[in-house]
Amino acid sequence: MTSRIAGERLELSAVGDWTAAYARTIDGIASPLVAQPAPGITSVHVDASAIAAFDTYGAWLLARLQEHFSRLGYSVEMTGLSAERCRLYDWVRQTAVAAPAAAAPSSRGVVAALARLGRATDQIRAEAREVLTMLGALTTSLLDVARAPSTFRLTSMVHQLDRVGWRAVPIILLITFLIGGIIAQQGFFHFRKFGADAYVVDMVGILVLREIGVLIVSIMVAGRSGSAYTAELGSMKMREEIDALRTMGFDPVAVLVVPRVLALVVALPMLTFLGSMAALYGGAVIASTYGDMSFDIFVTRLKEAISITHFKVGMIKAPFMALVIGIVSCTEGLKVRGSAESLGQHTTASVVKSIFLVIVLDGCFAIFFASIGM
Repeated sequence: MTSRIAGERLELSAVGDWTAAYARTIDGIASPLVAQPAPGITSVHVDASAIAAFDTYGAWLLARLQEHFSRLGYSVEMTGLSAERCRLYDWVRQTAVAAPAAAAPSSRGVVAALARLGRATDQIRAEAREVLTMLGALTTSLLDVARAPSTFRLTSMVHQLDRVGWRAVPIILLITFLIGGIIAQQGFFHFRKFGADAYVVDMVGILVLREIGVLIVSIMVAGRSGSAYTAELGSMKMREEIDALRTMGFDPVAVLVVPRVLALVVALPMLTFLGSMAALYGGAVIASTYGDMSFDIFVTRLKEAISITHFKVGMIKAPFMALVIGIVSCTEGLKVRGSAESLGQHTTASVVKSIFLVIVLDGCFAIFFASIGM
């Protein structure tokens, strides 16, 4: 690049190859002009007619020069670009010449705390709206299925039911068996100091049937099946398969979300029942081996300690927790953008949000059932 001063005008001539291959050379020549413009000038004229090769980097550098001189108050004129190069230059200028915003001064104290609270509240509001939008779309699809049952994808639901239900049975039984045994062992260890070994059965029975059984199963399903739903839908979103479904006239919610959510709603109560039974059996095994309580005594005491109400409380919670897990995981899957990083972030968010909402929902149910005497 050459430069000369004609009166109050700085005339710049760009020559040679303005491409990324010569980035270091061009930047070394242009940077002094940007950093220290000539004194006494009022306008700048850039002649680009002698440029031999031109690419995005060259366009960005010209745009950078023009933006810099414009900010200093000079009138800038650019000539010599062909129509094709002018289109590239205009596109780069529109997208890349904006000066980086100055970092906002870090504030402290009450103002910073209120700002963080406001941003967090706005994010929660946006996420709640997305979940409610998915719930509305799911309800609409279910109403469409009710009006036209032949449109329901039973094969897809059975496949998902096999994946989230039947294949989850072994790990659910193992974990809940261990949880029930741990609760019983800790109960015997502490209650024995007061001579209240028999009340361990009450604790295990009521706690497992009302709270721990459904809660542990829901958390495991959120980590196992909810993350799988998010990853599957996210991968389909990245490969534009969901856009292809819309192009072919299919509703992605009806095709992808409804079978998955219904499979969870059906599978989770069954898994909760099996998990609760496994936890009670684990408690019985520990009672007979660690607590010196025979299996018959454990069962007899369990019959006296629990009622059908405790069982109903746990089973009533299961479908609602399944609905929350399904909606959150599918919502996060459909929010994935075109990168592996986005897929990982939304899969993690799906598990965290599902577990959080499951625990919150369990607390709400606990308050509700206590208020109605169940």
